[in-house]
Amino acid sequence: MSAVEPQPVKAAFEIKKGSWQVMTLSETEVEKYLDPQELFDGLEDGFRGLELGEVQSPHRPQLSIPGKGYSLAMAAWRPGMQMTVKIVNIFDGNLDVDLPNHLALINLFDPNTGAPSCVMDGTYITGVRTAAASVLSARMLSRSGSQIATVIGAGVQGREHLRLLPLIRDFERINVYSLRFEDAQKLAAQSEIACAITDVEAAVRESDVVCLATHSPTPVIQADWVKNGTHVSSVGYSPPNGELPGDLARKHRLFVETLDAFQPAPVGCGELAGLDTSTGTTLGAVALGRKAGRLNDVEITVYKAMGVAMEDMVAANLAYQRAKREGGGGVMAW
Repeated sequence: MSAVEPQPVKAAFEIKKGSWQVMTLSETEVEKYLDPQELFDGLEDGFRGLELGEVQSPHRPQLSIPGKGYSLAMAAWRPGMQMTVKIVNIFDGNLDVDLPNHLALINLFDPNTGAPSCVMDGTYITGVRTAAASVLSARMLSRSGSQIATVIGAGVQGREHLRLLPLIRDFERINVYSLRFEDAQKLAAQSEIACAITDVEAAVRESDVVCLATHSPTPVIQADWVKNGTHVSSVGYSPPNGELPGDLARKHRLFVETLDAFQPAPVGCGELAGLDTSTGTTLGAVALGRKAGRLNDVEITVYKAMGVAMEDMVAANLAYQRAKREGGGGVMAW
């Protein structure tokens, strides 16, 4: 009995891509298919993956457009997920023409072939994954009996923090502060437990959780306002400095997404410049039980975010997989 002859392989020049169907997900569809509780759990598992070395995520390059804004490319992959590449453009002048100042597009690719599997809006994901990681830090590190939170900033991050915080603690009240009081009022009106405030010092002094969510190039609170037992998170990015007081990062237990947070911008955070990486603990190490989270009810814990591509990968894959299961999304020819 003769062996089966192998089929001839086409030469590369003989193969064309042809017509390819790619899923599309709009901003509205992404929001529909991305469940916040699934996102919290997915991010916590993603931080475990980062700590275990299971996530590939090269440093993000930046293009700067003088007088306009800048563009970042963020890529990540973990076995079992689609390869994820996000382009996010930060143009603050967009607010004057009724566009978000963060605009993003995410592409997913099949890890078996490299073919695109989905093109989706990344603007909503950029906002929600940043806030979700911050609120996850509060779920992991704040005292379980926390009753009062303060959100400083009434932009997209302020909105998402206000929406997500009640999902992790039974807060009695969430204070909202903005340089423009009318913005704080409009944002606070979206929640039954929110209250717009003008005295930011008094709000911080009474809070169990403080969330900094601004574009401020200088600290927006003072370290001595923060009472014992408080958890402080900061997601603002405004190099070379930023919104988080240096004393909070230096004198209290500091938690980060990855130790890259200590590198110079645009990879790391300006507020952590000059600090040794040994002063930081990753959320992944806490999630794995390799390092302790909160040690007692009187220590102050601080989380400083830089935004990592793993978070985009987790959020985008969750939305994509659910849309596939439910037969959602559109189709584009490629």
